[in-house]
Amino acid sequence: MFILMVVIFVLGYTMIALEHPLKIDKAASALLIGVLTWAVYALNSVDILGLGHNMEWNHITHGVELGTQNLHEVASHFVKHELGHHLIEISEILFFLLGAMTIVEVVDHHQGFKLITDKITTTSKVKLLWILGILTFFMSAALDNLTTTIVMVTLLKKLIDDKGTRWFFASIIVIAANAGGAWSPIGDVTTIMLWIGGQITAGNIIAMVFVPSLMSMIVPLIILTFSMKGVVSRPQLSDNDSKDFTSKGEQKLLLFVGVGALLFVPVFKTVTHLPPYLGMLLGLGSIWVLTEIMHRNKPVEDKRHLSVVSILKKVDVPTVMFFLGILTAVSSLQSAGQLGLLAQWLDDITNKNIYLIDTVIGVLSSIVDNVPLVAGSMGMYAIDHAGAFAQDGVFWELLAYTAGTGGSILIIGSAAGVAAMGMEKIDFIWYMKKISLLAMVGYFAGIGAYWAQEHIVGAEEEAEGGTINIVEEKAEGAIDDSKEVFLESEMFIGIKHIVEGEATNEETTAPVEEAIIEEVVSEEVIVNDSVEVEETATETTVTE
Repeated sequence: MFILMVVIFVLGYTMIALEHPLKIDKAASALLIGVLTWAVYALNSVDILGLGHNMEWNHITHGVELGTQNLHEVASHFVKHELGHHLIEISEILFFLLGAMTIVEVVDHHQGFKLITDKITTTSKVKLLWILGILTFFMSAALDNLTTTIVMVTLLKKLIDDKGTRWFFASIIVIAANAGGAWSPIGDVTTIMLWIGGQITAGNIIAMVFVPSLMSMIVPLIILTFSMKGVVSRPQLSDNDSKDFTSKGEQKLLLFVGVGALLFVPVFKTVTHLPPYLGMLLGLGSIWVLTEIMHRNKPVEDKRHLSVVSILKKVDVPTVMFFLGILTAVSSLQSAGQLGLLAQWLDDITNKNIYLIDTVIGVLSSIVDNVPLVAGSMGMYAIDHAGAFAQDGVFWELLAYTAGTGGSILIIGSAAGVAAMGMEKIDFIWYMKKISLLAMVGYFAGIGAYWAQEHIVGAEEEAEGGTINIVEEKAEGAIDDSKEVFLESEMFIGIKHIVEGEATNEETTAPVEEAIIEEVVSEEVIVNDSVEVEETATETTVTE
């Protein structure tokens, strides 16, 4: 059954990769594998946990001999506890994405991005290439790579008439959007995951990944500067292409407020130490109130188009469902232990070379979706106290870069690429012939830039020599600021010792024994089959 979980994941992932030929939405496949992997895990929890690949299970059962019935009960409760723990982390990511996607949709519906795109008037191919590339790069960091690609490819239809030229520019937009999203904590789903998961901090990812990301875009642009010639032909647009539902003042207001709300999220997290999704929801709530006040006296048709309630119906919910399914599936493999074995295998074949591991992950992200790859990496490698795997360590910074930009090597390797492919009907083989080599050169140039930067700045690639001893003790009395404190809630197995008494059980009217609870560490407990297991909020207790 341990292997069956992997088989289900691989088959489901194959369906996701073949979404278009199979004509089955990837969200449906992701939800199926998310539920099925956890179902197999739950139904076979004793056998799977008994393999010893879950460290927490090994810790709480160390020295404990459980009878068959109790073993099944405790294992079942443990799996539910693990699911709840992962659901909290997944929910934070999903609420963040929902808030961000809604804010961007609100700005788009109020034509806020039109203020930017209307400023582009040049017809020179080289100039237009640089303008669109740089604009996409920074817009992607402030918004996200998918939304920026949709906005910029829509703009191309107003700027370029020739289909072949438009394909070329759309492909460069994909490269620039993925590069821009890699250095921002809110620019790509993978960086959002790493930021919320605590692997990176907002300031550090900007400082350390900006230059490599810029190189991954600049290098292809420099190459094209010497090979691309001529001017673009503008399409003939009618004056009635779209109705303006908002004034110039309203467009400016929503653009600045929307982008400001997105940029405020890292500040909110730093000041309050609350999860980023709350900052995003604060921004959404503020914009919601603002738009309700702005449009309360407008015609019903305009209010229907501009209200947040109607815009919410147009948010890409299937994408959110995809993330929910794939992250749930990956969490089951993390809990059962398959990801830990994969991490060990990667360490063995690469001799724990951080750059090689991250480079391979980046190349793989051009073939398969980068979300499960990053989620898997987060599950495979724990955050250390020092060294390459510490918060803001080399591994996590380089992972943010490679997973974000490696998807540009193939058109299907990123959400931005898939969006451009769908909007412009870009041919897969055409992209491989014309763009893949450019994207790959930029990808490796960025890795080289990070390597040089890391050695200049002096970031840790490996843990420093010596041993770090961490001694934890129960806090008592006054504690000064020289000591680091933490709040811990630990799962353990306990026993209820029963003595004769006249107490009445709340669930039955028959006389029962009075229960006196004594907490016992797991190493000292032996529980027999004749004992019934019950679960409390923080511990597993046993009643005779």
